[in-house]
Amino acid sequence: MTIDIRIAAPEDVDAIFAIRTEVRENHLSMQEMAALSITPETVREDLAPSTSSRTWIAEFDREPVGFSVAHPDDGNLFALFIRTAFEGRGIGRRLLALAGAYLFESHDTIWLETDGASRASGFYRRLGWETVAELPGGDIRMEKRAQPH
Repeated sequence: MTIDIRIAAPEDVDAIFAIRTEVRENHLSMQEMAALSITPETVREDLAPSTSSRTWIAEFDREPVGFSVAHPDDGNLFALFIRTAFEGRGIGRRLLALAGAYLFESHDTIWLETDGASRASGFYRRLGWETVAELPGGDIRMEKRAQPH
């Protein structure tokens, strides 16, 4: 199985939302995302070349199967989602490595928030992320420090 990863473009917005609304854990509907100001318009703005945010799309046979979003202004891994049928194939690790490397270009410590009881939190822990705070609603803040060269 060959997975290609590329920088997302504005025409990927529909695929990003299709992946995001398909996931089992941390599922949000379009309406729930809109309540958090995550809309096709805001995502399209995030993909503009003039922003520092970066989104990657993982594809299998040119079909989007996952994505990650990094916000370097504050060192935040904002999103990492894989279509259910493609979980466990190393795609998340590859997307995380790209996003992490991008964030470490401008930060010594990067962070994310996720459900503390989710499979995702275990995934991040296995890859060196540490829980630094418990947040309301069962979420946690995790951080990772850059490795010394």
